[in-house]
Amino acid sequence: MIAGVGAAAFDAAAAFGAVDPAVLGSGSLVAAFSPLEIFALPFMSRALLTVAILAVAAGVVGLFISFRELEFVSDGLVHAVFPGLVVGAAIGGTAAVLPGAAVAALLAAVLFTVIERRGGIGADAAIAVVLTGLFSLGVVLVSRQEGYVSQMQELLFGRLLTVTEAQVWQILVVAAAAILIVVSTWRAQLFRAFDAAGAEAAGFRPLAADLSLGIAVALLVVAGVQALGVLMVIALLTVPMAAARLFTRSFALLIPIAILLPLLAGALGLWLSFEWSVGAGATVSPGAVVVLLLVGLYVLAALVRVTAFRLSSARRSASEAAA
Repeated sequence: MIAGVGAAAFDAAAAFGAVDPAVLGSGSLVAAFSPLEIFALPFMSRALLTVAILAVAAGVVGLFISFRELEFVSDGLVHAVFPGLVVGAAIGGTAAVLPGAAVAALLAAVLFTVIERRGGIGADAAIAVVLTGLFSLGVVLVSRQEGYVSQMQELLFGRLLTVTEAQVWQILVVAAAAILIVVSTWRAQLFRAFDAAGAEAAGFRPLAADLSLGIAVALLVVAGVQALGVLMVIALLTVPMAAARLFTRSFALLIPIAILLPLLAGALGLWLSFEWSVGAGATVSPGAVVVLLLVGLYVLAALVRVTAFRLSSARRSASEAAA
């Protein structure tokens, strides 16, 4: 398990033959390599590619998460995949983590949608019941295994730097499936987001649209949870689009900005975590650094919006006073 880069970065770089072990042993890796050369290391390039794939998928799917105000649903799905991760890892090891998470996420997505619409209880209550139940089940399952503390930390915080080439392909396929579902139901999702009653009157089936979006979110959760972990993937699903809506009022620019922000945070976060871990000897989680940078971009967007509003109000007041 890799929570940060640290000594594991030395071992991984040496194992892939990307760096002379003598250089690694000297602790001068950061000084010896530029940022471009650092990202040429196989484990770093795969981590950046993983972030890029997830950024594109989150930008597309996150549009409707934001417009439909499904952030809590996304959080519920993230936690609901935990038992699937545990069961998959217990049965088939790393190779079975994604299938196990996919089964749990899809079941949770259907449960959230059906209970909300047909169960006679509110969405928040339904999500809370499923979230706490499945997450508790995952904790019980993982606690029955040897070394469960390290396993739980690995599942909660991800393994961004240990993503293999096979896992990159898995993440790409799952993320592409999520995008395809949203794109194929684009008109229904857009109509449903802005006018639910009008969408039904126009012939769209709200339940089908809700299930489609829930499944797309579930797939994106599955794609992201391997690399970023259960507790960090929610940021990728919600923060970039929330920040994009603060940066611009143009609908056409929302998805491009929501893709660009995690790409920027991912590249900078991976580089910083590598430099701190290898250069300063600190153990830093790259996923956590990426999320913190995303949150920082959101705060920056909020400050820009507040500043722009105050300047606009001041100019308007001055114009009125002059008139």
